[in-house]
Amino acid sequence: MQKILVVDDEERMRKLVHDFLIRAGYEVLEAGDGIEALDVFEREPDIALLILDVMMPGLDGYGVTRQIRKTSEVPIIMLTAKSEEQDELQGFDLGVNDYVRKPFSPKVLVARVEAILSREGRGKKDEKIESSGIVIDQAAHQVTVDGRPIDLSAKEFELLTYFLENSGRALSREQILNHVWNYDYYGDARTIDTHVKKLRSKMGEKGELIKTIWGLGYKFSPEDSDGRAQ
Repeated sequence: MQKILVVDDEERMRKLVHDFLIRAGYEVLEAGDGIEALDVFEREPDIALLILDVMMPGLDGYGVTRQIRKTSEVPIIMLTAKSEEQDELQGFDLGVNDYVRKPFSPKVLVARVEAILSREGRGKKDEKIESSGIVIDQAAHQVTVDGRPIDLSAKEFELLTYFLENSGRALSREQILNHVWNYDYYGDARTIDTHVKKLRSKMGEKGELIKTIWGLGYKFSPEDSDGRAQ
């Protein structure tokens, strides 16, 4: 049975999420603030996913995420009452996997949990994706470009993986959002453009292989035998 840690300073909210996750077959741990969350996470090494409120007294959700990402890539779903794109971008840059805005449907939250755990389960296979000198090690959650390790956020890693899995195929912004962000995104599509810009920068010259398809989205164009993008 997979363990999920629910972190929220509102007991009523924790109970609501707890009850629905229990019905869905998960074991649920709870914490009422960020410090307690880190204590529970340290004691329970087999936690499969965190559901983490942003606004909490003391150590907030962003602070918890920063600490956890120093040692773990465990999936994190952030609960937020905020709707500003910049707040979500901050979370994604820290390694948050998904956002759920309050008020929310508990059934939708459970569906998000199941989707992320299903995807993470596939990602844990001992599998590497290679193209044009880019190697994605899904088991180790590492990327190298021409043998040089590059440090990617969780979303940048998923974005690059999606591009290479669909090498040569034009992908719309809607397709990218639905796959990488795992839900229909109703905010500004420039969220993708921001992440692609950062990803290209970290990849150096190989960032040029991610082509912009004007009016649509993006395409990863692998190099041919002469080292030119196709």
